[in-house]
Parts: sequence; C-alpha cells; structure tokens
Amino acid sequence: MPQLWAVSVAAVVAALIVVYLVWTAGRVERLQTRAESAARALDAHLLRRAAAAAVLAEKHYGVELYAAARIALDALPEEREAAENDLTRQLRAVRLDPADSACGAVIAASRRLALSRQVHTDLVRDARTARSRPLVRLCRMGRRHPWPRYFDIDDPTLALPADVPTG
Repeated sequence: MPQLWAVSVAAVVAALIVVYLVWTAGRVERLQTRAESAARALDAHLLRRAAAAAVLAEKHYGVELYAAARIALDALPEEREAAENDLTRQLRAVRLDPADSACGAVIAASRRLALSRQVHTDLVRDARTARSRPLVRLCRMGRRHPWPRYFDIDDPTLALPADVPTG
C-alpha cells in the first residue's frame, strides 16, 4: 500500500509539472504572437503618418518635409527608425493648423502612432520577460519565433499651437 501512495503522489506531481509547462508554453506563444501583431499595427500607423505627411508637404510645406516622408515610406527595415525620427523632427519644425484637414490628418495619425508605439513597447517587454525566464530558455519554448525587438523612435506626438506653453 505505501508504494501505491508514493506512485500516486509522483503521478500527481508529474501531471502538475506537465500542466505548468503547457500553460507556460502557451503564455510565451500568446505573448510572442501579440508582440508580432503589435509590430504589424505599428508599421501600419507609421505608413499612415508618413503618407499623411507627404500629402501635407505637397500642399503646404515643401521639399524637406516631403523628402522626409518619402524616405520614411521607402525605408528598409534597418533604416526605419532613423527615417521615422527624421520625419518626426521635420513635422515638429512646421507649424500645424488643426483646422486644415491635411494637418488634422497628420496630427491624428501621430496620436494613433504614439498609442501604437506604447502598446508595442509594452508587449515586446512582456514577451522578452517571459522568454528570458530560466525554465522557458531551458525548454526552448520561444525558439519558433525571432526575439521580439523594440522600435526605438522619438515620441511622435505633435504639439499644437495651443499646446505650446507660453512664457
């Protein structure tokens, strides 16, 4: 009888370990998938902002802003952060009128981009944290996916003339 009790306890412990490993693997997979989805959403918002900035530059602000927008639209993945930071600097250098529809589109796209960037950063942090745990590394639970990367750009939120502090 004592052997049966020991075998039963060992089976329950083994089952709990398997359940925990399956749960952990599922969590790592979900976080990785969410981080990849956030990266795609961030990319879409970056493209929308660059397209809106190109339209704005064609209507009002000229060559430098248009060039920065086109470079951001055409940038290769390894050049994307620098191109987006340059576009943000160019957009901050111009005075945007929220009453103008083209300016309003850029302002709205910049706000959505800021939110998307924050969501992406949070999800990448969570996925990297989950994948860096010793048990996850030991069992190689994240090996099917590339290591999630941060997208390091300046805050894309644009200050409106009423938002600028005075004196």
